[in-house]
Amino acid sequence: MTGKPPIVAVVDDEEDVRHSLQRLLRAAGFEVLAYGSGTEFLRHVTDSSPDCVVLDMHMPRLTGLDVQAALRERELGVPVVILTGNETDEMRAAAFAAGVDDYLAKPVDDDVLINAIVAAMHHHGRPREPGAAGSGIPRGNP
Repeated sequence: MTGKPPIVAVVDDEEDVRHSLQRLLRAAGFEVLAYGSGTEFLRHVTDSSPDCVVLDMHMPRLTGLDVQAALRERELGVPVVILTGNETDEMRAAAFAAGVDDYLAKPVDDDVLINAIVAAMHHHGRPREPGAAGSGIPRGNP
C-alpha cells in the first residue's frame, strides 16, 4: 500500500452536484477527479483508471449506463456507483445487469455514499481506505 488516497472520478453534468460531491469526498480523504460529461471522462480514463467512479445516471449524450458499458468494453474493471434523481425499479435492474456496484437515489446520505464507494473498491480488490480528513465519516468495513 502506497499511502496515497484512493482516486474517485465524479461524473455529473450538474456543476453544483459535482462541486458538492468533490467537497464531500475530499473531506472524507479521497482524491477526486471531476468531469462534466461521460464523454469528457471517457476521453481521460486510461489503463490507470480511478479506484472508483461515481456516475450520474441521466446526462446528455452518454448516460451512466453508456459510460459503464464503455468501461466494460475497455475491460478496466473499475468499480462504479450510480447516482440518480429519477430512481425506478427498471433502471435499477438495468444498472445492476450492466455491472454497476451500487445504485443510489439523490439526494444521497453522505455516509451511504462513502460506504458504497469503499464497498465497491473492496469488492474489486482495491481495498485502499480514504485518508484521514477529520470528517467523522466511518472508515470501517462497509
